[in-house]
Amino acid sequence: MTNRFISAADAASRIQNGDTVCTVGMTLISAAESILKAIEARFLQEGAPNNLTLVHAAGQCDRQRGNQHFAHPGLVTRIIGSHWGLAPRWMAMINNNEVEAWCLPQGQMVHLYGAMAAGLPGRLSPVGLGTFVDPRIEGGRMNARTREQPNLVEHVTFRGEESLFYPAIPLNVVIVRGTHADEDGNLTTDEEAMKLEVLHAVLAAKRYGATVLAQVKYRVARGSLHPKSVVVPGNLIDAIVVCDDPETDHRQTSGWAFDPALCGDIRLPAAASASLPLDLRKLIGRIACRYLTPGCVINLGTGIPNDVIGAIVHEEKLGEQVTITVESGIYGGQQAGGTDFGIGRNLSAMISHQDQMLYYNGAGVDITYMGAGEMDPHGHVNATRLGASCPGAGGFIDITQNARHVVFCSSFTAKGLEIACEQGQLRIVREGEVRKLVPAVGQISYNGELARAKGQTMHYVTERAVFELHPEGPVLIEVAPGIDVERDILAQMDFRPLIAPELAVMDSALFQPQPCGLLSRFSPSH
Repeated sequence: MTNRFISAADAASRIQNGDTVCTVGMTLISAAESILKAIEARFLQEGAPNNLTLVHAAGQCDRQRGNQHFAHPGLVTRIIGSHWGLAPRWMAMINNNEVEAWCLPQGQMVHLYGAMAAGLPGRLSPVGLGTFVDPRIEGGRMNARTREQPNLVEHVTFRGEESLFYPAIPLNVVIVRGTHADEDGNLTTDEEAMKLEVLHAVLAAKRYGATVLAQVKYRVARGSLHPKSVVVPGNLIDAIVVCDDPETDHRQTSGWAFDPALCGDIRLPAAASASLPLDLRKLIGRIACRYLTPGCVINLGTGIPNDVIGAIVHEEKLGEQVTITVESGIYGGQQAGGTDFGIGRNLSAMISHQDQMLYYNGAGVDITYMGAGEMDPHGHVNATRLGASCPGAGGFIDITQNARHVVFCSSFTAKGLEIACEQGQLRIVREGEVRKLVPAVGQISYNGELARAKGQTMHYVTERAVFELHPEGPVLIEVAPGIDVERDILAQMDFRPLIAPELAVMDSALFQPQPCGLLSRFSPSH
């Protein structure tokens, strides 16, 4: 069927007013820019399509492109997603009540696609209990406009166990991206930097008779694709757009138009990369890396963890001792960061987004490193809504709820904090204007009471102090050398923490510019 190849404008014309549209991608990886731009252009010119519901499992933006093309009042009136931290226009629309906004855990959304594909009414899971996703708290609502709507998520008891029920979301259109499509419509993702949940979303679409639109980089002859490379069989795809400007609209990532190392086609020689400067972020990462143990499998969340933990592991020569994973499905290698979160070079493995979340939700990783915005006396942590900033959960809830050990990485205060590391000691040059240790978090992203009840290990790591979650609550267990506890810690908190009877002082080696010798202290008993 050669007539399935159409223009981006024709693809945009297939979306009707009021449709529920699902897009697949993460950051800018696998964003079908040609189709997304055409939808935006049609709306700005014709006022259609309008009144859409946009569904997306992961954040799909690099602050400029991706699903931000949908961020216009009237184009989308309801968004069901997991993360908008790299989508400033979406965060502004949510904060200004210009859209009905629901935030669901990223892993539960990709699993929901599988449940929908199987013809099930939804997904039952304990993930999200006790957090803002729980309908007894906020039900995943992200703004005042959404609080006027009935519950989307249900709290249920099944066989004596509490769970949340995430209902199926009937779809009208699913938009995916691949590398090649042959004349029968068979789709590969060979040059994509992630496997993602492409097939699961397409199968969910077919359950509802939805239209599947795909963007590809190459149109190839019938029969030229290896069957094992085909990710979506042609009979499941309704229309295909061949990108006419891959440099702009089919970029492998935000930062790279194409790099064969990012999709595993080549492996680059090991190169000694320059060490990160010992700034605030690296210092927090160094302190957090002391919790690594031989053979542990770790997860890196976005922000400080993904941007510095991997670099520290390589600098300290721990790469062969630990397995680094990211929620996108990558294992090992050297991770990119920022707007290219979720990709890497010289990977040891790459699995699908959904399969990675099955691992995180089921077995759980040994240690997850996550960013954090606030913590309160209960050990609750907020990383999902901070004032006017509403980044959402992403994979945060799925991963932190099930990891054996959670290590939050956060500056002690925010907005203007400046530090100096001098002769193995820490000096606060300028205190931040915003306190992060607060009497009550603005939103519960991690429930400290539930974590304490199940005996989960949790540390809240900052540049000057480390807190450990005990049955009684967060306990101050360590301080940086050079720090005055009363002036630099207690006076900068809005609650009085429990303090360990033998308050430890961190090793001064952590505050020196050279490698701090983590390998020498690497032992199972640490």
